[in-house]
Formats: sequence, C-alpha cells, structure tokens
Amino acid sequence: MFPVFRDRKEKIKIIRRVIFNQKGGVGKTTITCNLAAISAVYGKKTLVIDLDQQCNSTHYLLGRGTNDEEYTISDYFEELLRIKFRRKNFDTYIHKTPFSNLHIIPSHPDLGDLHGKLETRYKMFKLRDSLDSLTQFDYIYIDTPPALNFFTRSALIASDSCLIPFDCDSFSRSALYSLMENVNEIQQDHNSNLEIEGIIVNQFQQRAKFPAKIVSEMIADGLPVIDTYLSSSIKIRESHDKALPMAYMDARHKLTRQFEELYCKLNSSSDKNKNTSKGKSR
Repeated sequence: MFPVFRDRKEKIKIIRRVIFNQKGGVGKTTITCNLAAISAVYGKKTLVIDLDQQCNSTHYLLGRGTNDEEYTISDYFEELLRIKFRRKNFDTYIHKTPFSNLHIIPSHPDLGDLHGKLETRYKMFKLRDSLDSLTQFDYIYIDTPPALNFFTRSALIASDSCLIPFDCDSFSRSALYSLMENVNEIQQDHNSNLEIEGIIVNQFQQRAKFPAKIVSEMIADGLPVIDTYLSSSIKIRESHDKALPMAYMDARHKLTRQFEELYCKLNSSSDKNKNTSKGKSR
C-alpha cells in the first residue's frame, strides 16, 4: 500500500516537469503517466498535459477511442490563433481521469496541423502564461512529441525541469548530447529556471551486459543519470492496453515499485516533513 500525504494546509509551489526526448519509442508516455499516477496515489493533485498528436498519454489515462473530448489541447492552441477579446479559462481544457487526484488536458490528432501557424505567430510563451493561472495542482507532467518543435519548446519554456528518458541504445546515447544542448539553449534564451533534472534509464535489462556497460559509460562521462532504473517488462504493454498505469493495475509489481522509488527521489525535497498515513487512493 502507498502512503498518502494528507496535509495540504501549506501550499507549495506547483512543480512542472516536461518529459522529452527527440527519439521516439524511449518511454516518454509510460514515464509521464506512471509518475503522474504515483503522484496521484500519494494524494497529490496532479495534471498531465498531452502535447503529442499521437495522443498516447490521452489513451493511457482515458482509454482508447477518446479523441472526441470537447476542449482538448488542440482547441486551446487553435483559440490562440483567433482574434478574441475574451478567451476560455484554461481550466476549461482540464478533464478528470477515472483516478482520484489525476487530471489530464487531452491531445487530438489535429494538433499537428496547427504547428506551422503557431510557430509563425510566435505563441511559444502562451502555455507558460496559462499554466501560471493554475493554483489547484501540486504537480504538472507534460508529455511531448519526439521532436524539437513548437510544442516541445512551449513545454520547455513552461516547465521547471526536464526529465530525459533513455532506452539503453547506442543511437539514443549519441543523441543525448545534442538534446541536452537544445535544452540548455532554451534555458539560456527563454527560461532561466529550467534545469535538466536527470536521465531516466528505461527498459533496463539487468542481466544483459550491454545496457550496464552503456549506462556505466554515461555515468563516467558525468551525465545526470538517476540511479533508479526502470526494468524491461511485458507488463507495461498490458498496462497500456488496459489504460491502467502500473500503480492501479499491479501495485506490488517490481516496475511499480521502481516508479515509486523514482518518484520519491525526484520529490524528496518538496515532500519532506509532510505527515503521512497508510492507504491507497483510486
């Protein structure tokens, strides 16, 4: 059973994290939704923002066939392109999930059609401004497309930190350096508060020599590898298929415990000194 933090009298700063890697298939959605789920189970008011037109986070938290919601992130950006004196409150785009404390701003396949128009109109700071209006959440997790485009830049500008998924592949490793340079450029030019919080090793096979070798070399190179590695497991595919993050599908599974350990390491400073009680929230 997870401990649930009950003491919400003292309001803390909303933590905004973007999960980003320009390479596809490294586990951005899996990490985004499972960290958010752990956060929600711990009693934290949590929001996921899906900025990927593939809508994977949307499907993971709301189920398949959920591209017809009224007011998606696509609607939000489309409204930015219109000349309006009064715009919808940003809360309009937030939807409840089936899980306590966990909310989402869903994506839509039409999002990709807006990219060029938004980029030419220089709307990259609008998401940050809209997130500044939110006060009801403890944590915000932003899932991004596998590209450094308008939506990813908007997320990096709007966030406090960047988590980088890594899938123990040599091509992924060589791309890490340019990725980190891109994040640092955003930090220098647009968001001085942005930091690379760490690299999350995903799909780690403990008994295989190559993953251990490549991770050891990254650590030797001084890369900020977080020392909780997420195991490779067929269970995560079942989790995707059932639209149940691991904390809800199998709280005792090894991978669930790894997500919990990762969450605790990332949030130890903001969550310390909080009163706890036992219990699981759904």
